[in-house]
Amino acid sequence: RLKPINRLQVILQHLKMSNQANSTAEVLLEKRGGAGIITLNRPKALNALNLSMIQQIYPQLKTWEQDPETFLIIIKGTGGKAFCAGGDIRAITEAGKVGDKLSQDFFKGEYGLNNAIGTCKKPYVALIDGITMGGGVGLSVHGHFRVATEKTLFAMPETAIGLFPDVGGGYFLPRLSGKIGYFLGLTGCRLKGRDVLKAGIATHFVESEKLPALEKDLIALKSPSKENIADLLNSYQMKSTVDQEKKFVLDEHMEKINSLFSADTMEEIVKKLKQDGSPFAIKQLEAINKMSPTSLKLTLRQLREGASMSLQEVFTMEYRLSQACMKGHDFYEGVRAVLIDKDQSPKWNPPALEDVSDEFVDNCFKSLGKDDLKL
Repeated sequence: RLKPINRLQVILQHLKMSNQANSTAEVLLEKRGGAGIITLNRPKALNALNLSMIQQIYPQLKTWEQDPETFLIIIKGTGGKAFCAGGDIRAITEAGKVGDKLSQDFFKGEYGLNNAIGTCKKPYVALIDGITMGGGVGLSVHGHFRVATEKTLFAMPETAIGLFPDVGGGYFLPRLSGKIGYFLGLTGCRLKGRDVLKAGIATHFVESEKLPALEKDLIALKSPSKENIADLLNSYQMKSTVDQEKKFVLDEHMEKINSLFSADTMEEIVKKLKQDGSPFAIKQLEAINKMSPTSLKLTLRQLREGASMSLQEVFTMEYRLSQACMKGHDFYEGVRAVLIDKDQSPKWNPPALEDVSDEFVDNCFKSLGKDDLKL
């Protein structure tokens, strides 16, 4: 007579163990109703994306895309502070220093996943609540719907660490209105809350506390079309009144941004900022002066070329640039100064824009032959 109870205890013990194992998993993948749900679950690391997370998300995304019972995909982060604060830069730095394959595998995997999101046939909804930078932008911006909240903090701060705004930045940044994308990519400027929507990075704005209800309503939709999902998101946005009256933070500067950041070279942009001399221009000049000169030149060309490329061509270009950065000096120095020693005073090499030759920049964009990214 004890047997069934024992069996039940064993089963309960197993369930308890699997739950404990799951709650420590770096990414949670589950199906609820007609929705596939991806939860980034590294709250202590601000849900930074590492290679093992990429390798789990990619095949699941592809499976859901083919599954006739899955009608939409939702991605979100845990912990309340961040959606995803970026890629696991430290691991890549350590790998790059010793010539480990991770510095290739990570970028290949990340861009492959970004491309899968950008080409996904199922509606893809990213709830970008909290910090959304770098790799977190790559997990959201290429999907159909990006829902910002008053807690969203967006930035592409890569030029400060000797990198460039990758994860498809070469595609989405130059397609924002005017020269906003160039401005954001070169200066690393941060946007908050409703401004992320107004800049065209998010598609919707919903108050943070309403996200659980929104998620429930999304899951409850019966075989929804993109239009059904858009209608639901619109109805939530209509009810979100936080900061409704606030003007777009870049509104008054748009004319300046469009003229100052339309120059063909970094040297020209700097010259225009100096000539302008307004408090806004001086502030941008100060930001740009802190960035890696090499990164700035690579970024400007990346955005100019990406403006007329397909998403896939952009990822191929960005993979080439990522490998050039892995072989260079500034990425390791930038990570040291900003993330490891935190002294915030990187010694860039070359130290000035005019020391970064066109020939060097050209080389960074050259094909890697058989090592090129295959999508």
